[in-house]
Amino acid sequence: MNGKIVALGLVLAAFVAGPASAAEKLVVSTWGGSFRDLIAEAIASKFTKDTGVEVEYITGGTIDRLNKAKLAKGSPESDITFTTAHVGWLYANDDLFETLDLSKMPNASKLVPQAKLSPYHIGAWAYVYTIGYRPDLTPKNINFSSWADLWNPELKGMLAAPDFDPSHIIAVSALLAGGSPADWQKGEQKLLALKPNFKAFYTNDANSQQLIATGETPVQIMLSMNAYYMIAQGVPIKLVIPKEGGVLGIDTMAIMKGSKNRELAEKFINTALDPEVQGKIAELKKGSPTVLGAKVSPETAKLPGVFTTAEQWDKETIIIDHKLRAEKTAEWRKWFSENMIAK
Repeated sequence: MNGKIVALGLVLAAFVAGPASAAEKLVVSTWGGSFRDLIAEAIASKFTKDTGVEVEYITGGTIDRLNKAKLAKGSPESDITFTTAHVGWLYANDDLFETLDLSKMPNASKLVPQAKLSPYHIGAWAYVYTIGYRPDLTPKNINFSSWADLWNPELKGMLAAPDFDPSHIIAVSALLAGGSPADWQKGEQKLLALKPNFKAFYTNDANSQQLIATGETPVQIMLSMNAYYMIAQGVPIKLVIPKEGGVLGIDTMAIMKGSKNRELAEKFINTALDPEVQGKIAELKKGSPTVLGAKVSPETAKLPGVFTTAEQWDKETIIIDHKLRAEKTAEWRKWFSENMIAK
């Protein structure tokens, strides 16, 4: 009799535990490598500690993951997606993201306005594309106090920029020519005048790091987080924010439409916006917290491109409207490839 009771108890326990254990995981789509590690160390570790829920990852390139999400529309592989601000608009325009209920994420009340990107995606951390250079390999009289310094003829054959995203230098050229990203054609001639100073166009972060570490391109339009990684490796790079500002980039979080774990996803995003977690992101990756009041060390807070105050977000950034950028990226890449990269 006792054996039957025990057996029945085990069956009931399995029945109760089975469905719950199947649901007790959250799947996150993100980039691989150091960004996956950043999410795991800074966000997921606390989320799992607080909830007992494990986090699994789907990794891949920005556009590859977007294309996979389109194919799986309505039955997503992941619950949460990390992507860039402007590509997030491509997801949203294809109805792949849920509308966020920020009341379920109390830490979102501390978000800076620039990180409230849409009703569907919000900022996890920020960075700038700005000027990084090797003082040991560049003319001593050029300190890059302005983006206009890139046009100095003494920098002929020294400059590199990303080939996969020319939006930064297109926006800067337009601004210097009296225009804006919306009427970017005003900067075309200005941009063409910069062509002699280019030595290379890097294809990814690793290529950027190699080019500046070897000195082949001692001046770069560079991702701030990459610059700080290289500085930590002993490469003598100086990163500056020109008087016009650095070009702001924000990596974002969203809940996939059709996720079966919306409540858990909301808890994950709320964890990501916790001031202590945001401070940890800043310390690990030298990205800017997207919430005010994040716990950032004085050494990290003073770094160019790490913004911890509302004033810095307002005065030290050039913002390309993210929805406009999503609409214009293909056009900008085509023009840049044909007119700047092509010999």
